[in-house]
Amino acid sequence: MKNFFLFLSLLLTGFVTPSCDKEPMDPPDDTPTDTGYKQYGTPYDDMPDNEDVVIYEVNLRAFSSSGTLQGVTDRLDEIQSLGVNVIWLMPIHPIGNVNSVNSPYSVRDFKAVSSEYGSLEDLRSLTDEAHSRGMAVIMDWIANHTAWDNSWTSNKDWYTQDADGNIIHPPGTNWMDVADLNYDNTDMQEEMIDVMKYWVLEANVDGYRCDYADGVPYTFWTRAIDSLEAIPNRELLLLAEGSRANHFDAGFDLNFGFSFYGSLIQVFDGAAPSVLFNQHASDYATIPADKEWLRYTTNHDESAWNATPISIYGGVDGALAASVINIFIGGTPMFYTGQEVGTANTVPFFSNSQINWSGNPDMYAEYQTIMDFYSNYEAAREDSNTVYEDADVACFTKERNGEKLLIIVNVRDAEINFQIPAALQNSDWDNALSGGVLSLGTNTELKPFEYLILSQ
Repeated sequence: MKNFFLFLSLLLTGFVTPSCDKEPMDPPDDTPTDTGYKQYGTPYDDMPDNEDVVIYEVNLRAFSSSGTLQGVTDRLDEIQSLGVNVIWLMPIHPIGNVNSVNSPYSVRDFKAVSSEYGSLEDLRSLTDEAHSRGMAVIMDWIANHTAWDNSWTSNKDWYTQDADGNIIHPPGTNWMDVADLNYDNTDMQEEMIDVMKYWVLEANVDGYRCDYADGVPYTFWTRAIDSLEAIPNRELLLLAEGSRANHFDAGFDLNFGFSFYGSLIQVFDGAAPSVLFNQHASDYATIPADKEWLRYTTNHDESAWNATPISIYGGVDGALAASVINIFIGGTPMFYTGQEVGTANTVPFFSNSQINWSGNPDMYAEYQTIMDFYSNYEAAREDSNTVYEDADVACFTKERNGEKLLIIVNVRDAEINFQIPAALQNSDWDNALSGGVLSLGTNTELKPFEYLILSQ
């Protein structure tokens, strides 16, 4: 939403979703909670650890011809074939009519599913079917603002006002279709927490991606997350779309990797890969050990208002090369609607524009192969890397529990004669993509945007 105004298939045979042993959860309690809501269905008890999460962001208006929740349910197997274990739904609420630009981030009713996307029962069906496949479902949550015709506006003190007492749009932006919420008002905070509980209980969703988290006070996030995690028998995943380090302290599991994304673009625009490795090391230098940064080559904002990976990284081969770095360097990998089939044109979310899912089937198959490998190697999810610097090639190893991986990526649209680092010369590796053994000598010729995923 922000960048609009700022202008800035089937499951692979043998695929195993990463998981870990967990204590069994207590049986679900269908008695009313303190909110009066009841728990729908059985709470999902197989939420992956933060380091094992792989997210798929669904733009409902582009994902299927119907543009509905049912359209997502019908293709869950294809999403899962990318190694995905968490589905993030972009906003599904009714959209405001006043000053409207048809943005799903202008919420008219926090406690309703827009008829455009379906019904509460459709959402429940989606969570049921996702859970049965070992996937969690998180919703997009917009806590900074509401639509101008949200019923909350009858409580004027719930909103930020100017000197004349007029409700205003969020300061520092020109998001004219939304009204800024006042977090000095505790009644508003309580209602916000209440409606966040509603979807966890009544639709059995598994957490939230919180939009513009930097625009909401730390103290509220702490209170809200504590309240959500106090719901019995729940394992929730909470993702902050923000850059504040204290989001982790507030209780968020994941935080958006804005700076890393910017560094990735710089590297494919000519900067040395060291820019990317330095940013990654900086990201992980001070955060708690059990928290993660989100890694993506695109998302709904970038693919709508900037460009898709095909344009940014130099075509299908470049987009795949960027993804290999993004997936294996460490953090939480994320896919966005259409990137797996190399969608070249921008993908709107203020209007409907269906993805051509028959485009680039070879790219889709390659993503499946890469993610099948990723899911089966613990070392792939290690955040620490041994980096071998080169001006044109991203080269790094990672190790865990006796596994060792070597990733080599040519980030240029040109052939590169890559000098094998001394520590890696004359070594043998299993080639994850082509099979067989690859023996490294002193140098190797890399085709434009070629990448190697190797293991020992």
